[in-house]
Amino acid sequence: MQIRVSIDDIEPAVWRRLVVPSAWNLEQLHLAIQAAFNWWNYHLHEFEIGGLRYGNAIEAAEGSAIGDPQVFDERQVRLRDFRNAGTAFTYVYDFGDDWRHTVEIENLLFLESAPQHATCVDGARARPPEDVGGIPGYEQFLEVIGSPKDPEHRETKAWCGGHFDPEWFDLATVDKDVRNALKPNVKRRLHQPKPKKSKL
Repeated sequence: MQIRVSIDDIEPAVWRRLVVPSAWNLEQLHLAIQAAFNWWNYHLHEFEIGGLRYGNAIEAAEGSAIGDPQVFDERQVRLRDFRNAGTAFTYVYDFGDDWRHTVEIENLLFLESAPQHATCVDGARARPPEDVGGIPGYEQFLEVIGSPKDPEHRETKAWCGGHFDPEWFDLATVDKDVRNALKPNVKRRLHQPKPKKSKL
């Protein structure tokens, strides 16, 4: 399947186009999305599909209150269950920052052999820093990081690793991350790669 995943409410859009095995379940898709955006997988997540919630049912049950909607096991839903191109649903990561992503199935692909891993084939722009405070926090972050005279500029720049370019996207780097999405104990970059200094 070819899918497009974009982070809601950010303009210009932050998005990735992935090709994923249709035999994968939603848990595996979650790991691919984490890799595609280099999210750290530190926080809870869930999918919202047709008015129902899917995620880690055990974690959800432990943290739920009486009257909360049930969270169904994401491992019980496979991508092949979505039979129509154009189908879209929501993926939410980090219930504090509330990063909402729109997942759209763009195309059903027929390949000579079934892929064993996902790949990233296109995308644009860097995802916001982890734990930046959601959309409002990200907007404030961009103002501070873009204003060297701001009193919080130096501290904020150090917090995000000394460099942040909202336009950054490197297909080779992201594709490598996505290909390794299901490997155990995979490590994420803590910060955006710094640009290499040109040799004159």
